[in-house]
Amino acid sequence: MKIYNRPSAPAWADLSTTDVPAAKAFYGGLFGWQGADVPMEEAGGYGMFLLGDDYVGGYGPCMAPGQPVAWLAYYQVESADATAQAVTANGGSVVAGPMDVFDSGRLAVFADPEGAVFGVWQPKEHKGFGVVARPNSMVWFELLTRNTDRATTFYRAVFGWDDVAAEPYGTPEYTEWKLNGESFGGMMRMNGDFPPEVPPHWMVYVQVEDCDAAAAKARELGGDVHVPPTTIPPGRFALLRDPQGGVFSIISLAQ
Repeated sequence: MKIYNRPSAPAWADLSTTDVPAAKAFYGGLFGWQGADVPMEEAGGYGMFLLGDDYVGGYGPCMAPGQPVAWLAYYQVESADATAQAVTANGGSVVAGPMDVFDSGRLAVFADPEGAVFGVWQPKEHKGFGVVARPNSMVWFELLTRNTDRATTFYRAVFGWDDVAAEPYGTPEYTEWKLNGESFGGMMRMNGDFPPEVPPHWMVYVQVEDCDAAAAKARELGGDVHVPPTTIPPGRFALLRDPQGGVFSIISLAQ
């Protein structure tokens, strides 16, 4: 799976939602994912999205009052505790953890200096994604932030990501995250087109075979299309919102 599920690389993504059954129905209808609840009361309603027999992501109920419906991207680390120290030493903050998740692993949730929230995963029994970069699985992880210089400094220090390569998509507003020379995500500067109340955030992308058909299907299932299918150099993408408010992107790749 290329660079996924190894230190500093994307390891997992999960959805916190106000209506778990509705979310399972929406994403099942859109991507063919099956929901499998963790069969323990202590899991608090958490479950795994499966694409066939492979883990493609997770889901669970919003646990805190006022917690927004959102997808959360996780990056693999060798030590969640050591990463927490690196985060705070470089201007970030701890949102939750570090904490053990049964025998599955150890996690923590952080905010970078601009407020974008992300997670880290120290794997034990649960290694993370079982499938990536195929139709109906996660393929790209994108940071939207107003201070790209500060973000670059922070994520280099915390994860050791390679220097970002400028303008891979033909625009100075976009840069690319790399690990050991391989791309796994990007970063976009939030310009004046973004309302000031929209905070910096990480966006997950799901690969699809036909972006236009998937966007139309999302609307049929009760979701919204925030950015209609648009052609960009890597292919064709759209920004969608599920019926409970979770925002994510889809992309069909040109190659």
